[in-house]
Amino acid sequence: MRKTYKYRLYTCERNKHLVRSIELASVVWNHFVALTRRYYEIYGEYPGYYALKKHLTKLKQRDKGHWYDLNSQALQNVIERLDQAYHDSAGRPGFKKREKYTSFTLTQTGWKLLGGNRVRIQNHNYKFVKSRPIKGEIKTVTIKRDACGYLWICFSVEKEPPTPELPRTGNAVGLDFGLKDFLVTSDGDRIQAPEPLQESLEEVQDLHKELSRKKRGSNNRKKAKRRLAKKYRQIDNQRKDFHFKLARRLFSRYDVVGAMKELWGRKVSDLGFASFVKILEHVAQKEGKEVRKIDRWFPSSQTCSDCSHRYEDLSLEERTWTCEECGSLHDRDLNAARNVLERALSSAEAGVRPSGAAARVARSS
Repeated sequence: MRKTYKYRLYTCERNKHLVRSIELASVVWNHFVALTRRYYEIYGEYPGYYALKKHLTKLKQRDKGHWYDLNSQALQNVIERLDQAYHDSAGRPGFKKREKYTSFTLTQTGWKLLGGNRVRIQNHNYKFVKSRPIKGEIKTVTIKRDACGYLWICFSVEKEPPTPELPRTGNAVGLDFGLKDFLVTSDGDRIQAPEPLQESLEEVQDLHKELSRKKRGSNNRKKAKRRLAKKYRQIDNQRKDFHFKLARRLFSRYDVVGAMKELWGRKVSDLGFASFVKILEHVAQKEGKEVRKIDRWFPSSQTCSDCSHRYEDLSLEERTWTCEECGSLHDRDLNAARNVLERALSSAEAGVRPSGAAARVARSS
């Protein structure tokens, strides 16, 4: 499996060389974005990865200047990113300003670990905060620049899958996300989430106002922008810490988690449902467990978990409702969580069972 170790580089004068390499990668990106757009206007198609790679080789042979200031594999990686963007996105990749381009990647050459916390990147030595040892065979090294102005070094390694730490329980659970409660489980547990953005909203607004008062292009504006970015990073770290702890708590009790994501606006962004599901999947892979995502258009709240009758007129204000067919009284969120569990278990492996009160729902269905 692949795992990435991320460390912060110490701030020093030599970091300017890494920043210059990142900005040079953005120049290469913009050059090939313009090239592919021009090619499309003439021929009506995307030229393809290998054609772009050949063009890169010709440019390096013709231009002996700044094209040689960036490692050849890092240049090829820019082409790979552009090709991936063309295949993954619905629209065409756009141009990127130098300050918006954030990283470059090296593979076999251009870097060398010197022992301890020292690394050599393109003829210059750097130190990084080695908070944990690197385990596995290093495949790529990426230098990243964040919005706060810090530089990070990321080692992508190939290693054996870790031994799961959490026990196998044989249980499954469905999750329903909401605004009143962060999530409700099919067992009836209701979990509240911190709202770090809401708690820091006044400070964030003040930092935005401070930024808007600074003159564009000035050093004071850059400092204000970094202060705002650091605050957003703190908020994101608080949210991520809660998500990881909750994910491990869930997988200590269940082997299969059925999840469904809804989109509601700024509060949902503050709660971070999408990022929580990604963290769930990450922890599940590490612990040998499973996340089964349910179609977000599945009417989990409107469907009776006892008889499957659908109440199509259910409004957002109705927190409880009675089924017209079987007469069951439902809590909106608990009913949705049980329906998510039933849908997730429709393809469940033998030996995985719903737990607690949700087991009665699965058996009756």
